[in-house]
Amino acid sequence: AQAVPGALPPAAAGDGAVPSPLLRQEEQLELLERLDFVVRSIVELRKEVEELRNSLQQLAVEIVGEVRTHLEETQRVTRRRKFPFSRERSDSTGSSSIYFTASSGNANTDDGESEGGYTTANAESDYDRESERESEDEVSCDTVRTVRRDSLDLVPEDESPLLLDSTLEEGLGQLLEQADRLHGGDERDKREGFQLLLNNKLAYAGQREFLWRLARARCDVWELTEDADERRSFAAEGKEELELALQKWDQSAECHQWFAILCGQLSEHESIPKRIQAGYVFKEHIDKAIALKPQDPQLYYLLGRWCYQVAHLGWLEKRTVSALFEAPPTATVQDALQNFLRVRE
Repeated sequence: AQAVPGALPPAAAGDGAVPSPLLRQEEQLELLERLDFVVRSIVELRKEVEELRNSLQQLAVEIVGEVRTHLEETQRVTRRRKFPFSRERSDSTGSSSIYFTASSGNANTDDGESEGGYTTANAESDYDRESERESEDEVSCDTVRTVRRDSLDLVPEDESPLLLDSTLEEGLGQLLEQADRLHGGDERDKREGFQLLLNNKLAYAGQREFLWRLARARCDVWELTEDADERRSFAAEGKEELELALQKWDQSAECHQWFAILCGQLSEHESIPKRIQAGYVFKEHIDKAIALKPQDPQLYYLLGRWCYQVAHLGWLEKRTVSALFEAPPTATVQDALQNFLRVRE
């Protein structure tokens, strides 16, 4: 009655007079619409809070798992480094095993032990055995690294790259031309192009132009595949290949571009924190690609899509970003529009 004083019944009305309603029909409808909006907002808020709770629980489980894995790895390294007789190592080894040796706390009562707690000549045989074990570990690590590098046929940084002979170089040119043609075709052509590049991976995996086209083909089959596990496999393999490629060709705009796209595809079925982290990586590599190739319209299209998605982040995503990152990403629809206009130019 205080809100709508004009709606009060007249004081002079008789006992048989019908009192007028406090609110007019239009005002009642408006009030009902507002109440309905409040109810729907509360329901949506409850859903977002529930999703945030599940995401935080999943994040806590992932953190615990990573910490447990790190501790187990540290314990394995510690057990591998320990040996019964403590002996100070020479600084020339450049190894952190001095810390494990000195802090192991193993008591020794042999006559050959010095006052400082380190053995002398009596420990030579054990030291030699430990050195041999460390050498074997280093050889094993080198073997693993060599096999991994040979799988992609990438040349180490400290070695000069080998030039392709004329036959392989000519074959590579024809292969890349055919791959570009199939990439612009229909679904069948894209699958054929992916298989073509995959069949020639052992021969040309050390070539930059081949690697980013293979990554592009993986993105093509990712879009054509409906199975979630297969999509994740395509994106993960392509991302791993380009991670190694970027260590060697950091100035390749195409490698940065397709690495960013693969990161976005891989995060599609991940949790909210991982999707946000992938968004940071996506933006970083797209910016690098634009700096290296500023006239490529596709790069501005990708950046425009990123800006548009950031501008339309939901309440839950914004809260998650604020909680996990010091500098949350910012972008507006106007930023997206400017990038799309740049594509048109």
